Amino acid sequence: MTGNRITYRTADGVRVPGTWRHAFIRNGDYFLTDLFIYADGLIDCWGLVTLEELAEKLRRGWVATELPDGARASAHELAAWRFSEPRTWLTPELLLAEVRDTIDQLNGRPDSTGRCLAAVDVFLADRTEENRAAARAAYLAIPETQRRYALGDMDRKDRPLRVLVAGPGEHLDGTPAGETVTREDYDYAIAYFEERAKWIAERPARVPADGPATPMAPAIHLYQSYSREPSDDPGTKALRNDFPAPVPADGVTYPSVGHAYWALSTTDPDARAAIRDAKTAYAAGNVAAAAPRRDGWEQARTAVMTALLRAKYTRHPALARILLDTHDATLVYDDSDSGFWGDNGGRGRNWTGRLLELVRSELRAEQAGITLPEPGTAEH
Repeated sequence: MTGNRITYRTADGVRVPGTWRHAFIRNGDYFLTDLFIYADGLIDCWGLVTLEELAEKLRRGWVATELPDGARASAHELAAWRFSEPRTWLTPELLLAEVRDTIDQLNGRPDSTGRCLAAVDVFLADRTEENRAAARAAYLAIPETQRRYALGDMDRKDRPLRVLVAGPGEHLDGTPAGETVTREDYDYAIAYFEERAKWIAERPARVPADGPATPMAPAIHLYQSYSREPSDDPGTKALRNDFPAPVPADGVTYPSVGHAYWALSTTDPDARAAIRDAKTAYAAGNVAAAAPRRDGWEQARTAVMTALLRAKYTRHPALARILLDTHDATLVYDDSDSGFWGDNGGRGRNWTGRLLELVRSELRAEQAGITLPEPGTAEH
């Protein structure tokens, strides 16, 4: 199983999402490695191949599902060993079917399990033997290794599904002795699916008590800009740290958050004065770059930025309104000078965007009349 592992590759400047799973490559010896599977249907098994080419590599044993006793194997720069009485769970056909399902999942399409459950819904709505046969065929199309997970019920596994698609008096798939489905078994399976349908129908209306898990508003990209003068209608440019909005720090008022941040990064009084007087936050950063950073700055900088952002939006209600008007959107902040503060095309950590979201939440709490605890001394 691939789980929720996420990766991607870039093709023609476009990110192609993917995932990966463990596999053995047989190139003389057996090498434990990763099989990367991408949404466009290409698979990397020491080289990008199509599904058809993967099927051929499985047939030839390049991607190995059979591990001979005594064969030598290794994991790169980790270990080497020989197989002793190995047992494998996959055949070439099963692995190929699982990869096909993974590609469907990466594209948001129903995989074999989704197609089976859709066929079951058709049968439950119109219980003809033709529809039951279609549901059973769809069940058998699920890779055998994945069938037990089809209902997402780890107590009953897939037994209600197997009973339903078999029908009363018929042999149950997956039992060595060919167990026969009784009427009691079948009635239980019908009741199970009816209850499951009710639960699924109610599920979209269920909202966590404290709100949704993901933002409802579209993400907002705060592109790099270099504001020199205030504006009556700055839009989201007002959320940039270089936007002219005086903030106090350490007894001095600075022209912007950017100025104050760079001033607090050093203890050199001459540098701090020059930073305060710099015409832009960009120029202030250049002044600061020539001065020494204060001890512990790397560990303290997020707390400093948080305090400065709080000061900015507390002192400037019009700017706070702009921040609040972003609702619960993810704020993507560009900073060409810092992969720490900026998102920078997904390559940075976006800490400025994250702290803006924090301050926005605090402003919402204030609007709601929620009193937040103030930092204080520890109790003894």
